[in-house]
Amino acid sequence: MSTQIQTRQQNPVVAMSNFLDKLKPQMALALPKHMNANRMTRLALTAFSTNEKLQQCTHHSIAGAIMTAAQMGLEPGINGQGYLVAYKNTCTFVPGWKGLVDIANRSGRCTVWTGAVFEGDEFDYALGDNPFVRHRPGDEDDASKMTHVYAVGRVVGSTMPVIEVWTIKKIWKHRNKYNKVGNSHYSFRDPEMYARKVPLLQVLKYMPSSIELNTALEASNAAEEGRSAVIDGSGFVTISEPDRSDEQGQQDPGQAEETGELPVMTQDAFNKKKDAWRKLVENGRPVNAVIAMAQTKEVLTDEMRMEIASWSATQMEA
Repeated sequence: MSTQIQTRQQNPVVAMSNFLDKLKPQMALALPKHMNANRMTRLALTAFSTNEKLQQCTHHSIAGAIMTAAQMGLEPGINGQGYLVAYKNTCTFVPGWKGLVDIANRSGRCTVWTGAVFEGDEFDYALGDNPFVRHRPGDEDDASKMTHVYAVGRVVGSTMPVIEVWTIKKIWKHRNKYNKVGNSHYSFRDPEMYARKVPLLQVLKYMPSSIELNTALEASNAAEEGRSAVIDGSGFVTISEPDRSDEQGQQDPGQAEETGELPVMTQDAFNKKKDAWRKLVENGRPVNAVIAMAQTKEVLTDEMRMEIASWSATQMEA
C-alpha cells in the first residue's frame, strides 16, 4: 500500500490532475463566460501529460498560462491557436499565428492573414504604392524548405493592404538576434508557426487595437525573452520571479527560516484578510499589486492567487 501511495505521489500527471481539480472552482469564477473550466483543465492536462518539459514547470505557472490563454479567448493546443511552452521550470502561453489572426479578425474592424512559401510554389509580390501578394502553393510542406513568409492586413474601408514579406533567412536572423532562451526557443519545435508569426506581428501594429490583441502581442513578446506572463484587472503584466512555494502549497517553516524564503500563508490567515484585499481589487487596484502586497511576509498558495484573480473577473463583468 505504501509503495502504491509513493508511486502516485511521484507521478507528475496525477499530481497535476489533482492540482487542477482543486483549482477548478476558482478558475471557473475567473474565466470569461464563454470559456469552460473543465475543458481548459483537460486541454492543460493533455499538453502536460505529453510534454516532459511541462512536467518540470511549477503548477502555478501552468495555471497562469491557462488563464492568460482564456482571457484572450484562445484554447491551448487547439488548431494552432496557441501553445503551453516550458522555459526552464516556468510555463507560459504563446499565441500561435492562428490565434493572432482569430483575435484580430473577430473584432470586425480588420482582416489579416498569413502564408508560408515553399520551394516549388508560384510566388510574386510588390510593395510601394500598389502592393500585392500572389501565391499559388504547390505540394511541398517541409518546414526546412520554406523560402518566404508573408502577412497581409486590411482595415475595413481601406483600399490599400498592409503587407510584410520576409525571406526565411531574414526570419532566422531575427530569431537569433532576439532569442534569449537558446535551443529551448519554441521556433525549433514549430518553425513554420514561428516564421509565419513574425511578419504577422509587424502587420498587426497597423491594425485597429483591442485589449485582447494588445494582450496577445505582449504575451508573444514575453515568450521571445523567455518570460512568463499573467493578466491582472488592469491589463497585462509580465513576471519573472519564480514561484517560491512548492507544488502542493506546502513548505516546512524551519526550512524556510534556513533558506530565507517566506512561509506559506495558512487558509485561516487568508480568510481573515481577504475581505480587505477584495475591496482593493473592487476599487481598481491591479490584482498583481494586491498579490504582491499580500506576500510581503507569507507566500500565497496557487488557490489563493486564483481566488484573488476571480475577484477581478467578477468586477469586470459587473
